[in-house]
Amino acid sequence: MNRKVSHRHRHVPPDFNRAFAMGVALNVVFVIIEVFYGVLSDSLALLTDAGHNLSDVLGLLLAWGAVVLARKRPSSRRTYGFSRATIIASLFSGLLLMGAVGAIGWEAVNRLMEPPEPAGKTIMIVAAIGVLVNTVTALFFLSGKDSDLNIRGAFLHMAADAVVSLGVVVSGALILFYGFNWIDPVISLVIAAVIFLSTWGLLRDSLNLAVDAVPKNVDPDAVRKYLSGLPGVLRLHDLHIWPMSTIDTALTAHLVMSTMPDSDRFVNEVAHLLADSFSISHATIQLERHDSDIICYQSAHCAE
Repeated sequence: MNRKVSHRHRHVPPDFNRAFAMGVALNVVFVIIEVFYGVLSDSLALLTDAGHNLSDVLGLLLAWGAVVLARKRPSSRRTYGFSRATIIASLFSGLLLMGAVGAIGWEAVNRLMEPPEPAGKTIMIVAAIGVLVNTVTALFFLSGKDSDLNIRGAFLHMAADAVVSLGVVVSGALILFYGFNWIDPVISLVIAAVIFLSTWGLLRDSLNLAVDAVPKNVDPDAVRKYLSGLPGVLRLHDLHIWPMSTIDTALTAHLVMSTMPDSDRFVNEVAHLLADSFSISHATIQLERHDSDIICYQSAHCAE
């Protein structure tokens, strides 16, 4: 048996510290403004959006903390470092938003029974500020949304907030010009629906990563086909692909060889192709002779 381990340098997350700092600062200020004018104008839509924005501030802080932890170097006790903190943060962020959906929906239904008389003009002005704040914050994370689930969560939250705030502007206009006071809780229900829809994908993907499912950007069948088709490979077993963080993926595999190649060169080439073609940055390959008495002990993973 010949065991070789090969992996590329650990993927360092892009530096979004400034984006997080500015996003948190902008949204904290806006939450204070929304709460003040929401109480002043008796608008559930504004108070609802303020609560949502507050949860997003917490979500941004979670994501930011996870990025900081992910940059810490591995130790003898934590051999992967704190990379998985980004997965935990995205999962908690999704759960936090789902909790907000329930609270918003409950209060909106109660208000729908007895609609208040909110100040439409105030709602429009404050919500318009929200459109600007949330759009600017979302743009801070635009560059990382396709490569990191943690950053994608921050982007989706802010982008959804911009749309939600736009809906509140519409609510204020309908109240101001047509006296539709009932629209305020209705818009709150729409806000809850938007949050739910924008969060569901994030929550699903985060949960999958948390239980070590193969990341969405990796096709496990294509990886298996590639490894099985390598020159000299007779069989493949114990193939595992799992996320180390929201941006790093690991793989282990046992390759049964008809003839043993130059192990170092062979494994190095396989690892580089896995990184380049499948975004698998940490590959551990074990080479085994076809006449070896080594067997696969984990029957659930012995498929060829």
